[in-house]
Amino acid sequence: MKGDAAVSKAKGQRQKRYTFFTDIKRNKVSYLLVLPAMLYTFVYGYMTLPYMVIAFQKFNYTKGIFESDWVGWKNFEFFFNSTAAAMVTWNTIKLNFLSILFGTIVALAFSILLNEIRSRVFKRVSQSTLLFPHFLSWIIVSYIVYSLFATEHGLINNMLETFGFDPHNWYSDPKPWTWILVGLSIWKETGMSAVIYLAAITAIDDSLYEAAKIDGANRWQQIKSITIPMLMPTVSILTLLAIGKIFYSDFGMIYAIIGDNGMLYSTTDVIDTYTFRTLRTSGNPAIAMAIGLYQSVVGFVLVLSANWIVKKFNKDSAMF
Repeated sequence: MKGDAAVSKAKGQRQKRYTFFTDIKRNKVSYLLVLPAMLYTFVYGYMTLPYMVIAFQKFNYTKGIFESDWVGWKNFEFFFNSTAAAMVTWNTIKLNFLSILFGTIVALAFSILLNEIRSRVFKRVSQSTLLFPHFLSWIIVSYIVYSLFATEHGLINNMLETFGFDPHNWYSDPKPWTWILVGLSIWKETGMSAVIYLAAITAIDDSLYEAAKIDGANRWQQIKSITIPMLMPTVSILTLLAIGKIFYSDFGMIYAIIGDNGMLYSTTDVIDTYTFRTLRTSGNPAIAMAIGLYQSVVGFVLVLSANWIVKKFNKDSAMF
């Protein structure tokens, strides 16, 4: 008995001695790989936090953040009292909501279809084809879009003229650009999302499908009763993460494709592009910081709210 107690005591001491630094020593290569991401997050995510105070200041580059004059909520008033505040907020929510909704549906559909393909060669080619747009720069995509929608030599207008229709001036009509931008976002990011869902599908226990086959379920019934329900936790987590960024549009996409085309602002101008123009024209970083702080707080509240709703229906699908 004394010997067993001594052994258990020795094991407990060994477990206590296993610290964070011990883990670093045992997994040096893994921590070395994650080091750039940690440094990036620390420098741009945490070291910049003190600069949030300039949202409440009349920031002066000479005085710095500690001696600049305090103005309270005036920087926020500049944004909320502007005529564009409601428009850019609505455009940001609308574009992101549509991208999340239809992007999730398309990515799920492609991942399930890829999983049903039995030819390994065709599956690999299809995955590579889907992933390719993700690695394209939005600048390159903007030239592709312009070649499609240009008024004089655009492919779409040439097709319209071929079928006897009048060409359309796409870059002066804001109405179709909501769906054009949503479509481009889905086209570019579907491949990456589909790969994540496909990885989740491969983790599903094969015995569930075998039991379904024994019960006489066909492929569609197996997808409906096994694949889709088992994917829901992954879908919930990715959706919650996307909701956290619903107030942050893809600035690179919108500015590369729309630029400073004021005729399209009514449906394409979002908070990020409005903030950039405000900083560029006014040169006041305090107003830009105030808008950015507004985005962050609302995004944080949305994540908490969405997570609370998910937890009410399914605790296993919530993030925390």
